[in-house]
Amino acid sequence: MELQEQTLRLAGALVAGLLAGLERGWSLRERPAGSRVAGVRTFSLIGLLGGVAGLVASTGQPLAGAGMAIAGAALLVIGYGRELQRQRDATSAITAVLLLATGFLSGTGSVSLALAVAAATVLLLALRESIHGFVERLDKADVKAVARFAVIALGVFPFLPDRAMGPYLAWNPTKLWWVVVLVTGFSFAGYVANRLFGARHGTLATAVIGGAYSSTAVTQALARRIGAEGRDPTAIAGIVLASAVMYLRVVVLVAALATRLLQPFVMLIAPALLVQAGLGLWLYRRTAQESGGTPPGNPIALLPALGFLAFVAAAAVAARWAQTRFGSEGIAALLFFMGALDVDASIVTAGGLPPEAIPAELAAIAIGGTIVANMAVKIGVTLAYGRREAVPAALALLASSLALAATLAAGWMVMV
Repeated sequence: MELQEQTLRLAGALVAGLLAGLERGWSLRERPAGSRVAGVRTFSLIGLLGGVAGLVASTGQPLAGAGMAIAGAALLVIGYGRELQRQRDATSAITAVLLLATGFLSGTGSVSLALAVAAATVLLLALRESIHGFVERLDKADVKAVARFAVIALGVFPFLPDRAMGPYLAWNPTKLWWVVVLVTGFSFAGYVANRLFGARHGTLATAVIGGAYSSTAVTQALARRIGAEGRDPTAIAGIVLASAVMYLRVVVLVAALATRLLQPFVMLIAPALLVQAGLGLWLYRRTAQESGGTPPGNPIALLPALGFLAFVAAAAVAARWAQTRFGSEGIAALLFFMGALDVDASIVTAGGLPPEAIPAELAAIAIGGTIVANMAVKIGVTLAYGRREAVPAALALLASSLALAATLAAGWMVMV
């Protein structure tokens, strides 16, 4: 091993210790002199000790390197033993042990990973007050939301097989569960953002954030409010902006789950998106700022997520069957009728099909048609709940629907 490589490994270990030492030294600066077990110098030396131990272990003397690391850990246990009993705070002790391990990691050659761990450690230490303040604002529903999403994204997904199986080889467990992670991830992100900013920004935040996971639900809630309380310009703008966010969400889903459809799909949907966003912003600029707005409830529910998974799995089998029985036209019809019930499921199904099953342009038109059907449902909901007072919102939804229908018709004519 060259001297330059050895120097780089030890420098990485020393920098890791120095970063944490600076944070710990600043955080504990008000303690009396001599009351701290370790400061900037000691933390730097802990990181360097770990680096030397890792370097020795990687040069053919693993027992010697392990012995040095164990000896350093033993000294830390002795040094922090009394402080743990006196201060009831294990943060500095855990940081010191982690730095020893980080230095060892750098000494074995993983310098970049070691520095990344050190940076993450310092960030967590520096955000102590912010994290504690955030935890204090949580309620029981928030904790449940975090736990449910953790189960979906981290407790199941990493352990699923990544291979085709089932009828017509239509099921890939990893890809199917990734769909659930994405859809519930939109819900979770919207829920967190609403908890942080919803009360401050009122109806607009509720509409925009809620539109990230259910523009139909937002439309129903705001239209019902218009019907009960009379004309509400902010709620009208919120209905329109929620659907604009829906257009963006669908584009993101296509990019992630059906990438080959992205270019033709964006070309079809862009005019409708611009019309919807422009009308929504114009309507909102005409409203007075309000602080009200009922935030969406907790969207992370395991049973609905599993139900969606079952629907997508059945749709994948149906699409493969339609491919063998009717060809690409049959798949297009299936995508349209499926998307009338759930646009996301239509996108997922299209993304799971092989490229030769259906042309990208035809699949994009079918998915665009599902959005037109979904917009028709929202127009009906708006008028049914909001009645005459919600006509401006319904007209705005109709305008973007007509724009999308026109681009779909043009795309179809080009194809035929």
